[in-house]
Amino acid sequence: MIKENQKFLNKINALSDIIILFISMTLAYLIRFYIFSPDTDYIRLITYIEFSVVIIPINLIIFNIFNLYHSFRATSFIRECNQVIKSNTVLTAILLSLLFTLKLVHISRLVIVIFYFVNIIIIIAKRFLLRRILSKMRTRGMNLKHVIIVGAGEVANEYLNVINSNRSFGYNYSGYVSNNSNFEGEKLGEYSDLYAVLDEYKPDEVVCALDISDAKYLEGVVSDCEKSGTKISIIPFCYKYIPSQPYIDQIGSIPLINIRRIPLDNWGNAFIKRTLDIVGSFILIICTSPIMIFTAITIKLTSAGPVIFKQKRVGLNKSLFTMYKFRSMRVNSHQETGWSTNSDPRKTKFGSFIRKFSIDELPQFFNVLKGDMSLVGPRPELPHFVENFKDEIALYMVKHQVKPGITGWAQVNGYRGDTSIKKRIEFDIYYIENWNILMDISILFKTAFKGFKNNEQIIKNSNSKNIEDNGVQL
Repeated sequence: MIKENQKFLNKINALSDIIILFISMTLAYLIRFYIFSPDTDYIRLITYIEFSVVIIPINLIIFNIFNLYHSFRATSFIRECNQVIKSNTVLTAILLSLLFTLKLVHISRLVIVIFYFVNIIIIIAKRFLLRRILSKMRTRGMNLKHVIIVGAGEVANEYLNVINSNRSFGYNYSGYVSNNSNFEGEKLGEYSDLYAVLDEYKPDEVVCALDISDAKYLEGVVSDCEKSGTKISIIPFCYKYIPSQPYIDQIGSIPLINIRRIPLDNWGNAFIKRTLDIVGSFILIICTSPIMIFTAITIKLTSAGPVIFKQKRVGLNKSLFTMYKFRSMRVNSHQETGWSTNSDPRKTKFGSFIRKFSIDELPQFFNVLKGDMSLVGPRPELPHFVENFKDEIALYMVKHQVKPGITGWAQVNGYRGDTSIKKRIEFDIYYIENWNILMDISILFKTAFKGFKNNEQIIKNSNSKNIEDNGVQL
């Protein structure tokens, strides 16, 4: 049933993309000739509509190549948007090349460029709406994919927890096949019964989640699924060490999985990110300069000590750099080892206010401009804590394979300040392994709309006795 549903959904997607293509071309035409150059003599709209008819097969082929008519049930929206942008970029490049090669002078190149942006916006909006509709349908028990789990150990349990806690994915757990009987749900049979189970229940997919102790059954499981024509997905025994988007190389007939492939190691990606950092930090310095000037004056007038708090942090490739913040605490002797909390008594009254709204972090735009930091990335830690955490928290040091950031994926998901380090690292590693420029832009927008204010308490009365401070600002 799910296959028929997916085919129907693909047809809806393709048909709506064709309609959007005509709408986008029409809007591009109106923007070009009625807004940008209203007094210009121009070719009639019907010419561009006729040209759009020619574009339809090219558009559908390219969207198919980029897998935009496949199931996005468990794929992130950012990744889907990335595919939409890539496909439209290729489409636009082909159209401009055709206009140049065939010397079609009656078609405005500017209309095609405007069409590129309009088409991306409308298609992404449509796909976002479609996701919301399907998500609500799946949480109500419709459009479900029926799966059988092969295995009953730790790997199977992890998978079952994921699909049970994400109802919007639309997976319906039918039961499990295993030689063991101590697993959640209905036992449908043992490994030797799998072929008969598949013939009786006819699931949409089999998820092979064998522990390493049951590895000897893998060949039989795959064989039974192939004989019955059932789709099978395999969760590797070592799934915890494999990134979400692994890079697979091959030596002879042997595949090699690179478990730590980082998109920002690509110089093209690094260039795009650095360009965003330079342009973004320069604009933000200009925009926030009145706030920074006012903050600097207020700090100087309300407490003793320097305006700017400087502290060594661990950055890219574990190298040390000096990070800047507005001083929000009194001068103290624990600035290299202390840990600040939400209601830290060392904070000054004004300091607690600027920390509450992240104003103390504005000087870090200069760190970004210098190249020590990025606008988006994992938060940098003190060397003292890096030494402690690297042995206590798995994969902690992976975060130092990219530049630290002012904001990040962990921060916009609520893990900032005095929160779980382990959860922060999980979000940081997801960001590092799945980076793309759209993700950075999304994080910046989320920070702008909801990320400035945190859960730190504003101190109404501060007592300076027996407190030495310039405090650690993490």
